Amino acid sequence: MADDVILETEALTKEFRGFVAVKDVRLRVRRGTIHALIGPNGAGKTTCFNLLTHFLTPTRGRIRFNGREITGSRPADIARLGLVRSFQISAVFPHLSVLENVRVALQRKRGVSFDFWRSDRVLDGLNGPAAELIEAVGLAAFAHTPAVELPYGRKRALEIATTLALDPEMMLLDEPTAGMGHEDVERISALIKRVATNRTVLMVEHNLSVVENLSDTITVLARGEVLAEGDYQSVARSPDVIQAYMGSGHA
Repeated sequence: MADDVILETEALTKEFRGFVAVKDVRLRVRRGTIHALIGPNGAGKTTCFNLLTHFLTPTRGRIRFNGREITGSRPADIARLGLVRSFQISAVFPHLSVLENVRVALQRKRGVSFDFWRSDRVLDGLNGPAAELIEAVGLAAFAHTPAVELPYGRKRALEIATTLALDPEMMLLDEPTAGMGHEDVERISALIKRVATNRTVLMVEHNLSVVENLSDTITVLARGEVLAEGDYQSVARSPDVIQAYMGSGHA
């Protein structure tokens, strides 16, 4: 695997009782880039994400991360290698504050179980790093707000903060702006751009303006197969891509 490729798949395929959801997908994500996976509904995008993190086992094919074969690895082991999908640790505790949620995520980074029984003094040692993460995602004003009371867009920012607490080398974001109003979309887009300055991001995203503004490379899936790949302008001009999206709304 080339040094600049952090994640690579080869002939990645998933069948469900004869239905081929993902077929022979070859994906190459370059280190330090934002790579978007788009396609019409039912294209296989989420299935691909589930295969990369082994929430689903491939029917065939191979996955390499940092040159290391991870096909068949457990999701927790893949996360420990530095490939983390946001929802893996975004099941935030609704009645804990933003600060407490990020502190719990930081405990996981230490490789131990949740230290609820530890003294306040020990846990308070995590307040500094937690505050830095909270500031980084624009939640400083909400540090002591219970997660359940956060507006929707702010909850997604908290999910990203808890993901960042694991200090992943590569983040997989599944529809990070889904269901958001314009202001939240802009805020989360800026956040993704900021956190991608020193790590790699692969995202499934329906909002094509977000994809256009953020992505270095775009892979288009249709019916489980790679239809096109390149920058936004080249992909948007592809007759195959235009045909795939006709009558299906947007990605």
